[in-house]
Amino acid sequence: MVYIKNSGMKAWSVEDQPREKYLRLGGQKLTDAELLAIVLGNGSVGQSALSLAKTLLIACDNDLQKLFELSIEKLMDFKGVGKVKAIKIKASLDFGYRLLHVNATVPLSLSSSGAAFSILKPVLIGLTYEEFWVLYLDNSNVLIERSLLGKGGFTATVVDIRLVLQQAIRWGATAMIVAHNHPTGNLKPSHSDKALTQKLKEAAKVLDIKLLDHIIVGKNEYFSFADQNLL
Repeated sequence: MVYIKNSGMKAWSVEDQPREKYLRLGGQKLTDAELLAIVLGNGSVGQSALSLAKTLLIACDNDLQKLFELSIEKLMDFKGVGKVKAIKIKASLDFGYRLLHVNATVPLSLSSSGAAFSILKPVLIGLTYEEFWVLYLDNSNVLIERSLLGKGGFTATVVDIRLVLQQAIRWGATAMIVAHNHPTGNLKPSHSDKALTQKLKEAAKVLDIKLLDHIIVGKNEYFSFADQNLL
């Protein structure tokens, strides 16, 4: 019987090592665990980088969004993850998030809630606190400006309706879509969400500005007031 003492990645065939697979096949052909193993660089005593990567992903239900939301301190709670590895993980995820934000495709016309969500998703998903954004549009529903007009805590944010309308006049907008996130992932609009929507709609109407939608962004989904006929 032959015993193999070293179970780390160096003991594998070259073709099976994540870094070598990346060079041969490209990142699209690697699993999430293999990509994370490359970020980790190495494992710990008795545990390969790939095994550690799998442990982290399983703990997050194989949900990259949950991994993204883990703090450095939470990552360091895992055996084999020290400060350096935790920082590497967070930095790689933050870099990917930044790239997603920069390269977000802006539809020519925001004719649906899905089109609006494609713009809002990069700036709202992953936040641990609430933010309130407004998309200002022209007569053809083409985006003129995207503005962050409110930041709050975990469960609420303060919105100044006058500021929302002042910015609409400033940009010459004839329509707007407002949005905020629910860090908990719960997409159900609260009573205050509904009340704010009606106040905004009525105030905007006085200035002949249409409120086209109010979108609530969750973990990776959204709720549209317009789609649910709540406007």
